Amino acid sequence: MKLYHEVRGCSLAVDIVARELGQPLQLEWVDMKTKRLQDGSDYLRVNAKGTVPTLELPDGQHLSEGCVITQYLADQCPGNTLLPAAGLPRYRVLEWMSFIAADLHKGGFMPLFKAVTPPEYKAIARSYLHARLSWLDSRLQGRDFLTGDTFTIADAHCYTIAMWTRAHAIDTGGWPHLEAYLARCGARASVCAAEAAAAAQGERSAPAR
Repeated sequence: MKLYHEVRGCSLAVDIVARELGQPLQLEWVDMKTKRLQDGSDYLRVNAKGTVPTLELPDGQHLSEGCVITQYLADQCPGNTLLPAAGLPRYRVLEWMSFIAADLHKGGFMPLFKAVTPPEYKAIARSYLHARLSWLDSRLQGRDFLTGDTFTIADAHCYTIAMWTRAHAIDTGGWPHLEAYLARCGARASVCAAEAAAAAQGERSAPAR
């Protein structure tokens, strides 16, 4: 399967999950500014929304939205620990996925990334984000991962998004449980490999100086 991926994008979570499952994906890097692939072709012909990630399935169909793609990948490997079978434990993981997508990603960080966001609204978004990260820190007290002792697709998602604090100079020093959590996730082999692949691509695509 092929993953349409962006350096430093939320699609990192999909790569992490695939590596956790032992399902390495062919990475197709997308220039999100131009919506072009490495061969110069138009990414909008793959995903008309122009967003990443997109997963190309073996039969040629495309599946979009990271929260859905990670569930799909986990369900291809019955018995894995990344996503429980039907029942309340599964819905706890999905509950976290919804919070991360809505409150941290879209509601918190995205206004900070967008150049068109007015400065006064960026201040509001930062305040909102600080409140959510503070709450997240409190929920991580006494837990290795979001739902307990087991790394799940929600942790791959949360790590990817929460690490954007570095891109926006948000000091996490006041959230010790969150800092320990990010270090714990960041030490996993899957995360190290996925981040190394993104870093290597970032170096290759950086403009010459």
